[in-house]
Amino acid sequence: MYPGAYAAETPAIIMAQSGSVISFGELEKRSNQTAHLFRSLGLKRGDSIALVLENHEAFLPICWGAYRAGLYFTAISYRLQENEVQYIVNDCGARVLITSILLADTFGKFKDHLINNPACYMLGGVVEGASSFEDAIALQPPSPIEDESYGMSLLYSSGTTGMPKGVKKPLIEAPWPQNIPIFQAAQSRYQFDTETVYLSPAPLYHAAPLGFNMNTLRYGGTTVIMEHYDSEEALKLIEQHKVTHSQWVPTMFVRMLKLPEVVRTQYDVSSQRIAIHAAAPCPIAIKEQMINWWGPVISEYYAGTEGNGSTTITSEEWLQHKGSVGRAANDCILHILDEDGHEVPQGEIGGVYFEGGGKFEYLGDKAKTAASQSQEGWSTLGDVGYLDEEGYLYLTDRKSFMIISGGVNIYPQEAENALISHPKVTDVAVFGVPNEEFGEEVKAVVQPASMDIAGTALEAELIAYVRDQISHIKCPRTIDFIEALPRHPTGKLYKRLLKDKYWS
Repeated sequence: MYPGAYAAETPAIIMAQSGSVISFGELEKRSNQTAHLFRSLGLKRGDSIALVLENHEAFLPICWGAYRAGLYFTAISYRLQENEVQYIVNDCGARVLITSILLADTFGKFKDHLINNPACYMLGGVVEGASSFEDAIALQPPSPIEDESYGMSLLYSSGTTGMPKGVKKPLIEAPWPQNIPIFQAAQSRYQFDTETVYLSPAPLYHAAPLGFNMNTLRYGGTTVIMEHYDSEEALKLIEQHKVTHSQWVPTMFVRMLKLPEVVRTQYDVSSQRIAIHAAAPCPIAIKEQMINWWGPVISEYYAGTEGNGSTTITSEEWLQHKGSVGRAANDCILHILDEDGHEVPQGEIGGVYFEGGGKFEYLGDKAKTAASQSQEGWSTLGDVGYLDEEGYLYLTDRKSFMIISGGVNIYPQEAENALISHPKVTDVAVFGVPNEEFGEEVKAVVQPASMDIAGTALEAELIAYVRDQISHIKCPRTIDFIEALPRHPTGKLYKRLLKDKYWS
């Protein structure tokens, strides 16, 4: 099925703040016109486009147009600096670039440095070097192109360590609109259907929100897109639209739980059937509170943009295996390997590898692609963890975040999980800083509930709080306070930006 298969008047996309509604009939029309535009520009199957947009009502119709034209489409964060956007547009080989008037200043700074001479379009207005996207598609027919086929997203890592890399997966060789595994897997897991109302609180350029929105629309559900995330507004939208499905990151859970109880409990969230979360490990105490509040509707998965495998776990399973991210899904097999590539015994920590998942490459980086694979061809996202006797995976941290203090390996996640549960802590990052005697020592940077309470007394209180919960060697020796941690809108922490200040 595809957007045009559903009742034309049924709402497909609702923009939460503006109230703008795109019906399935309009989505079909716009995506067809977009596909025709790409063909009129000479783009053929396997070519690339890029879009740099806020959560705009045109975002998903553009992606559907690229998808049905058999193109790779690279969604880029509109929050990046001009040199970062320029790098990605050039690196992915985009032949078309679509942005909005919101990015006019950014566009003006990089437009003359695009090496592939892409056709540039802008929504909501135009500046020198860009044409009106609305005017361009208005000239195109609303009927499907003759050679529809499946395209694919080509998304970039967020660049938390060095320059971001594109994750390129093979195009799907199946007739349009035949049902395909990439859609079937998520649909069978989360039961997307024509009754689905999906709340999307995160930026659409990120892999999970983009994928879940496309999947919801694929099966005739309605998506409610938040232009900007706000915890109370999200709860209000669940009640207003009787949301059945939603997708979150742990940072959003934390922020909702930090709302005054009288605020967060006034909204009816009982319509939710499945609340999906991923992207970062969720502290046990936080997830327990969410299940107590929302009920056993919370479903967690572990996966990456690479699409090389996944795990999944329901609320009921998680309550029996607290802290786990689930068991291997979709015919994948999990392996835990040591530094030499050998499997470790059950319960021991090592690198997490998937066997049997999808194929991918890091665009233009054969060395990084090779480094992500074992000698057997299994692939990793760079995470570290262990398996229990039932095959449930527990992540201990990213390998790159490990602290080595006096020869002891310390994973910061345990201290972070302990600190975030303190009522005076809004956000936290733990990492290693230089120590002359031990090489590294554990440091925490905390965003307090109010900077007015930051100081030596709170530092001592928090260190004692963590020492009551985990081994003292894993606890921060010192804590600094900051007004806000550098986080990506998806919730991912730019820990490198914090660490660099101490290591420089």
